[in-house]
Amino acid sequence: MPEPVTDSVRERRYRILVAGYALSSYGSYLNVVALNLYVYAVTDRALAVGAFMAVRLAAGIVAGLLAAPILARWSARSVMFWVNVVQATVLAVLVAAPDTLRTPVLFVVSAVGGITGTVFLVALRSSVIPEMVAEDRRTWANSLMVSGRSLAMVAGFASAGVVVSLLGYTAAFLLDMATFLVCAVAVAQLPVTRRPEKETAKAGIGAGTGTGKQRRKLPAAVVVLAGAPVLGLMVLLRGVDALGSSSHNAALPVYSTELDTDSPATFVSVFWCVWAFGNIVAQQVIQRLPRRSEQALGALGFGLGTIVMSGAFILAFAGLPWTATVLIALVAGAADGLTEVSYTQHLQALPDRLRTHAFGLSATVESFGFGAGMIAVGAALDAFSPLSVVAVAHGVAIVIAVLFVALVLRRRSTEPASAGTGAGAEARAEV
Repeated sequence: MPEPVTDSVRERRYRILVAGYALSSYGSYLNVVALNLYVYAVTDRALAVGAFMAVRLAAGIVAGLLAAPILARWSARSVMFWVNVVQATVLAVLVAAPDTLRTPVLFVVSAVGGITGTVFLVALRSSVIPEMVAEDRRTWANSLMVSGRSLAMVAGFASAGVVVSLLGYTAAFLLDMATFLVCAVAVAQLPVTRRPEKETAKAGIGAGTGTGKQRRKLPAAVVVLAGAPVLGLMVLLRGVDALGSSSHNAALPVYSTELDTDSPATFVSVFWCVWAFGNIVAQQVIQRLPRRSEQALGALGFGLGTIVMSGAFILAFAGLPWTATVLIALVAGAADGLTEVSYTQHLQALPDRLRTHAFGLSATVESFGFGAGMIAVGAALDAFSPLSVVAVAHGVAIVIAVLFVALVLRRRSTEPASAGTGAGAEARAEV
């Protein structure tokens, strides 16, 4: 007799899903290193490595727009299961491909990884968590997801060099393939959730001006943001934050080399390990917050966290002593963890007909911001110092975050007392 799907059963299955997601994330982060090295080894051209990353980012941009229609047609469980199977399959094809086909297969792997990774995350955030976890437990659910991914990032980056140098590229690809299959098994144990109504999938999903026929001509994501200044600015800030992230990701190797020419990897490794530790500590605190305190994790928490995080990343390149820099990396990781949970939780409070479109649009904006940032920052670092490049990129994020916080506070001050409390009320009032 099947086990009744109670709230406790759902949470237990969600924990299994997070474990599978963390494991597949470990494989993905390991492959970020292994695949980039392998592309260079196969092509012997640095340009090919850049093109490989560009294909993945471009695929992620497109996938953000495709995620909502896909999830409107098929259940989140089915989508998440098959994207893991597809990722495992293309890695198996890469391992079996003859030498003459390795380069084109590598770019197929890059495109598939960008599409499937984005669709999986949109499905997880917009459908699985809201449907499996009660609203008063979403903070815990989001925080657990971010914790698992942070641990996976540290483990993946830390072990990539060892796995590739000792076992080789094939072993790294097969290990990543196995993690996707394990994640697919974890997804398969999820309960079957309702299939979205066909009407939800249509473009005429919300309010707007003009007739219904005119509204259907607009992309659904545009309809979501029409008349939603706080949500629109929130998504914009997320994209600018991604641009800021590209600046410190590109500048860290340059800055680390300037600090220690003989061992440039030391600063990068220590910085990211401390950053991840700060992120994990923040998640542990968030998971233990009392219910009343969780209300601060919505739009306002996202804006304030972005200000602190961007300021910390700027200070990290200021040439301060090691002790101060380590503390700054800790703060940056903690603030990054806060913004991730706050942002996700706010979008999850949107009505069902809007939520998936908002997450899909957000994924597109983030991928575009990071991709455009990598191009612009890469060019800027040839002419300017890492500190100035990071300060400009994250400085823009701080300015927009300040405007965003001011808008949120202004809206809160004009809200009627009867507007309600909690994340759901906050999202309804601020959208």
